[in-house]
Amino acid sequence: MSNFIVGLTGGIASGKSEVSRRFETLGITVADADVAAREVVAPGSPVLAQIAALFGDEVLQADGSLDRAHLRQRIFANPDDRRALEAITHPAIRARVRAQCEGATSPYAIAAIPLLTEAGGKPSYPWLQRILAVDAPVAVQHARLLKRDAITSQLAEQMIQAQASREQRLAIADDVIVNDGHPDALQAQIEALDARYRALADAAR
Repeated sequence: MSNFIVGLTGGIASGKSEVSRRFETLGITVADADVAAREVVAPGSPVLAQIAALFGDEVLQADGSLDRAHLRQRIFANPDDRRALEAITHPAIRARVRAQCEGATSPYAIAAIPLLTEAGGKPSYPWLQRILAVDAPVAVQHARLLKRDAITSQLAEQMIQAQASREQRLAIADDVIVNDGHPDALQAQIEALDARYRALADAAR
């Protein structure tokens, strides 16, 4: 059981997935909120039943799974619908991520929560002991998005602006990984933080 949990966040194309992967190679359990978001709406789940009851069966595909494209169009067109959906899904996602972290056998666990800043930080996740932000300059995020997703410069800018600002993420962070350059520099930062978190987790026992 892990009683020391670190929240991992960062802007789009900041390198959160790569940071998560490298912590996992060090033997650390990472619970991903994006994965949990898909799991809690699996066919037959109570959360999916609540969504269908609220929005109607048109949000379901023929096989009973969630029609994500249809639902996405609907909630982006109506902020009230988006908030209603979040009221259903967010508590379930948080509970799943927390359970995965607390059930981890590694010395500490990481909760990868991309929208941690937007969700309110530690007040919304009081079971986090620390928050780690992956930071990259906006220009670097922009360039990575263009290369990764083959999108227009305008769309890349819109995607970045739709999230919390770099300054807002850094304001809630206890620790920061700078991911603007060579992978070797990234590894050194992760190993240093891993050693720190192992010591903090040991002291918290």
